[in-house]
Amino acid sequence: MKSIFKLCCATGLLLGLFSCKNTSQSNLPIYGEREAVEKTVDGKQVIDTVYHTIPAFKFLNQDSVMISEKDFEGKVYIANFFFTHCPSICPTMNRNLLKIYTQYKDNDAIRFLSHSIDFKYDQPYVLKDYANKLGVSNDHWQFVSGTKADIYGIANQYLVYTAEDKNAPGGYDHQGYLVLIDKDKRIRGAYDGTNDEQVKKLMEDLPKLLNEAKN
Repeated sequence: MKSIFKLCCATGLLLGLFSCKNTSQSNLPIYGEREAVEKTVDGKQVIDTVYHTIPAFKFLNQDSVMISEKDFEGKVYIANFFFTHCPSICPTMNRNLLKIYTQYKDNDAIRFLSHSIDFKYDQPYVLKDYANKLGVSNDHWQFVSGTKADIYGIANQYLVYTAEDKNAPGGYDHQGYLVLIDKDKRIRGAYDGTNDEQVKKLMEDLPKLLNEAKN
């Protein structure tokens, strides 16, 4: 039954992504649900589109500092979900993300945000050690932890499947998406962090979004 749920979850994500695609040729698509709302502009009633955005959050980072969405204000960032003792997809996913971080770590326009789904073990000092061993050298890549409800709740907002599962490798199950977020907190891409072609596509799309953010 769990495998069927996971398949439906992944399929639902992909269907959601493509069904909400922006028709612009020059910009990346905007993913997630959208809503048409009526508002008054210069005395006239017009229809505007409200897109799904990442909501406010507060998490403890690897330096035991509370960070929030305000730390990513006006930034393009890449988010993912992992846990430090993950024996399956996490090492590959974060090594691939490290390649992008290494290229952009001195660029103030971009940030990286990794959420641990192991709310029991991955305390700040564990995340700090993990970040150091990975090769993270500045605060542009944040590793955060929180309560199960907060972390798993925010994962849903990124459209990423996460679950505590004693039958899964390491006791946790999750998707390995690298989620590209624009400066307005909208989802602009989701890439399989274990797939070289998908990571290459992310590296091609990222400059497009950074260029869009300048305008």
